Amino acid sequence: MGCREAFSATPGLKNHASPAMNAPSAFPDQQKPVPPYKHTPLFPLGADTAPYKKITTEGVKVEKVLGKDMLVVSREALRALSEAAFGEINHYLRPGHLKQLRAILDDKEASSNDKFVALDFLKNANIAAGGVLPMCQDTGTAIIMGKKGCNVITDGEDEAALSEGARDAYLRRNLRYSQVAPISMYEEKNTANNMPAQCEIYAEGDDAYKFMFMAKGGGSANKSFLFQATPSVLTKDRLLAFLKEKILTLGTAACPPYHLAIVIGGTSAELCMKTVKLASARYLDALPTHGSADGNAFRDLEMEQDIHKMTQSLGVGAQFGGKYFCHDVRVIRMPRHGASLPIGLGVSCSADRQVLGKITKDGVYLEELEHNPAQYLPQVEQALGGEVIKIDLNHPMKDILATLSKHPIKTRLSLTGTMIVARDSAHAKLRERLEKGEPLPDYFKNHPIYYAGPAKTPEGYASGAFGPTTAGRMDSFVDQFQAAGGSMVMLAKGNRAVAVREACKKHGGFYLGSIGGAAANLAEHCIKKVEVVEYPELGMEAIWRIEVVDFPAFIIIDDKGNDFFKELNLG
Repeated sequence: MGCREAFSATPGLKNHASPAMNAPSAFPDQQKPVPPYKHTPLFPLGADTAPYKKITTEGVKVEKVLGKDMLVVSREALRALSEAAFGEINHYLRPGHLKQLRAILDDKEASSNDKFVALDFLKNANIAAGGVLPMCQDTGTAIIMGKKGCNVITDGEDEAALSEGARDAYLRRNLRYSQVAPISMYEEKNTANNMPAQCEIYAEGDDAYKFMFMAKGGGSANKSFLFQATPSVLTKDRLLAFLKEKILTLGTAACPPYHLAIVIGGTSAELCMKTVKLASARYLDALPTHGSADGNAFRDLEMEQDIHKMTQSLGVGAQFGGKYFCHDVRVIRMPRHGASLPIGLGVSCSADRQVLGKITKDGVYLEELEHNPAQYLPQVEQALGGEVIKIDLNHPMKDILATLSKHPIKTRLSLTGTMIVARDSAHAKLRERLEKGEPLPDYFKNHPIYYAGPAKTPEGYASGAFGPTTAGRMDSFVDQFQAAGGSMVMLAKGNRAVAVREACKKHGGFYLGSIGGAAANLAEHCIKKVEVVEYPELGMEAIWRIEVVDFPAFIIIDDKGNDFFKELNLG
């Protein structure tokens, strides 16, 4: 029955069109005067001052369309730029980042552990710059942001072309495939090409197509936090106290020193967090340094200095205590809804991987990264980190435990011998065995367990990039595994939960911290043999046996319940 019929069937209503409803019009009175619209960009960035190098002129031309010059960009030009970008950022760093590492070595206030970590990062950068081993074993999620000018024409498949270029870099280089596809809610499968990429393209600008490419590792991505605060926080003392508490929750698992980004406000929660990511990459450095009644985002340079000083006073340092928890801090203030105050926090880690690109009428360009990081190494290597205790991992486990028990937390170690490598998926498989009443395999009881997942092994190398992963993801397994005789010595990066400290005290175990972010250096100098032990179908998450020489580590948690990170309020 139609609406007209329904009305006619109702007693007392005549069969004619219903009268106009007393509802607001979609188009209010156009004669009501309003001021002229003045558009203020939310992010009014200054000039791009990055140095660029030309990749190619192929696939770029200018054509007249309706009497106007239009930049025509081929699909291949997009693909080639993306492939070059992801190859570069897995091997090279910005000069500014390397200068900050060198500054740690030259700073008399830096701790010996700060300097030890900084020197290892510089060595790592030098090895990665050889173009064979990537700087980190977690070669990241491929993230691409494009800003397409109104006078730029493509075939419309920009996302596909850029993603293909990223995929080609991962297939052709010694990079790890970290993306897993959900087959069902609980079953996943590695995509075996590191796809999909995250690709976002905006309409902005005129005669150029501009890009930022980022390889974001899981460790630093996991240290992205959104806090839905209230406007009552907006006084200097309250805000700084709030941020200090939240900054401590970052811990060391994402491989500091960090480039720390903080965003106060935002027109939505998701824009707040997107701004955090861009700020951590220094993409928003050219924002104005003051706000306006129009609502533009701006950098608060004074607060950046205050928070940087705060991070230096925390004592966390570059992973093992000291001054250099952060290289620098970016604080972005944004407009907000009057009832909301989103606050975002995030980092770019020691694998500080992003690069700008652009396509203009003159060709395809990529930001110039540092291809000669050796210039930042000290001429004479300093003696850093204090006394080093050598540990023979080929001794029986009870002897290894007895040796470790003689030394306090913070002791620097040099490990030589056999380790077993296992991380999230392998731990889940072994837990299934225990829950079925089966014992842990002997190899899990007889050797230290290294939480890691390697990148591809280059031809002629014993190992691909093979640094530690975040220990905290395995925290829930420790008590159960140690009770079954396994995981008695664990090696990874970052702070751990109270439960791990209690398990080590209860079962006589140890947690050793390794330097996060120096995967190429470990592969080049410390890892001499790699072979699969079990679960090869898990790819990089299989269980491996590795032979190491002079593998650096520190005692973080001992068999007496002492925890280095607890002293820093991280444990």
